[in-house]
Amino acid sequence: MARHHPPKLSDADLSQRLAKHDYYDQLADLQAQLARIQQAFLFHDLKGVIVFEGWDAAGKGGTIRRISQALDPRSFKVWPIGAPRNYYLNRHYLLRFWERLPPSGAISAFDRSWYGRVLVERIENLTPENRWRAAYQEINDFERMLVDDGTRIVKLYFHISPEEQMKRFTERLTNPLKRWKLTYEDFRNREKWEAAEVAVDEMLARTSTGIAPWHVIPANNKKYGRINAMSAVVKTFSKDVDLNPQHLDTRTLDAACEALDLDQSLINSLRARTE
Repeated sequence: MARHHPPKLSDADLSQRLAKHDYYDQLADLQAQLARIQQAFLFHDLKGVIVFEGWDAAGKGGTIRRISQALDPRSFKVWPIGAPRNYYLNRHYLLRFWERLPPSGAISAFDRSWYGRVLVERIENLTPENRWRAAYQEINDFERMLVDDGTRIVKLYFHISPEEQMKRFTERLTNPLKRWKLTYEDFRNREKWEAAEVAVDEMLARTSTGIAPWHVIPANNKKYGRINAMSAVVKTFSKDVDLNPQHLDTRTLDAACEALDLDQSLINSLRARTE
């Protein structure tokens, strides 16, 4: 087996761009594939987890919206993760994530995740160093258990430059419909950009594994970032999975034939597929 090489932030080419017509063509194709993947997961009792991490205003929310457009909400759930409530502060940090993992046949997206332990909690000195350092192995063990239990994991880190982030902050400030996204914390976090880069690169080095690798998404161009991220999801979730539409069971087909005025050739075709 080839040795896994963890990515680095510096590996991401932030100059990558995608033309509008290419973007919409690829977006439609990826959304169609995601819809087929969701049906296959339901039929084969598979589970999927998508982890979204990245800089503020890097494009996580926009990508989540494009994925959500393609999926039925009955088996797709987005979990926005903020600071833990007191109940969770007194318990192991992974508990609130265990409780939000998808059941068989479902997909869950985490907008921020358990990686807050080695990112924000490290950078803000919210957790003793010995505990956040222990989290690297704890997280690897956690994800190994999920994979062994049949869960597919895609981990995405959205990377932008400080200059691009400022452009997006300005856009949010001047656009009334986006102003709600801008907070005091966004500006305070920028002051710790260098410390955050060190934390992110160590996270990538310590927790990008063969079974749950990190994907660093160059996202200075929103369209390129979305397509790159969605492609990673589709590739991981579709690997070795039969994505062909599933056939009706005999009982349902018999009821349909009795209730509906169907052409005999269609009936014969459907029955052949159930055999």
